[in-house]
Amino acid sequence: MPDTGAIARRVEQHYTRRDLGAALLGALVAAGKDPDHLRPQDLAPVDEFHVRGREATLELGRLVGLDPSQHVLDVGSGLGGPSRCLAVEFGCRVTGVDLTDEYCRVAAMLAERTGLSERVAYRHGDALALPFGDASFDVVWTQHAAMNIEDKPRLYAELARVLAPGGRLAIYDVLAGPAGPPHFPVPWAREPATSFLVAPAELRRLLAAAGFDIVSWRDTTALGRDWFRAMARRLAEAGPPPLGFHLLLGADFAVMAENMRRNLEEDRVALIEVVGHRPPGGARGGE
Repeated sequence: MPDTGAIARRVEQHYTRRDLGAALLGALVAAGKDPDHLRPQDLAPVDEFHVRGREATLELGRLVGLDPSQHVLDVGSGLGGPSRCLAVEFGCRVTGVDLTDEYCRVAAMLAERTGLSERVAYRHGDALALPFGDASFDVVWTQHAAMNIEDKPRLYAELARVLAPGGRLAIYDVLAGPAGPPHFPVPWAREPATSFLVAPAELRRLLAAAGFDIVSWRDTTALGRDWFRAMARRLAEAGPPPLGFHLLLGADFAVMAENMRRNLEEDRVALIEVVGHRPPGGARGGE
């Protein structure tokens, strides 16, 4: 059995940075923003912590069919960028859960400063033991989180458990490519010990085993390659901007970004958007 506790501690250590909130507010000032009057889009360069950023969030939101009547659970919510984007653009209510306590605190602070505290909320918790009751959400949403989770059957069973019958699952994730293991470090792991990628065929099997029907499956690897190429050009020409992912990952983010570009170019990783459906009356994963 995977030692999920030890893995979770290493993953949280990877993402935790002391005084992250103060660092972000200082970077916002350096970028010409007023930290007391923020808009969600002001934070997009740093709080949409996944390939293609806000564009990918909006794309997946349209694909899953979000609307104001829905309560969404964002698993691996990070600094809360996607949850605030969904609340503003689609009008839904969003609850985020993240393994990194510092991320949850900063997400709540940013929600308050953007005037969204009544529409988004954050909980510190583990995706393998979600702190919510059965069938609590209309949509379960997760972007770039499963790569750090070894026990995939338990993960997707938990996502199915908290999703209401007839609800939808939205996934945007990094998968294993056909050309061998990725070059490290990468943004989600500095070493292989906390990286758990599965191939596309295995993800399909896992979702089916958890009781999901696949509604939509879209490979966005080529779009991710273009995004990283553009990022590499900007970093080479101007260096890191005041507000960027280096604030979260430190000085080695440039190496991580270059490795991700190589991994995408060499087909060592793939990017996928998936919409799943939990059929009404269907059994949850593990039942």
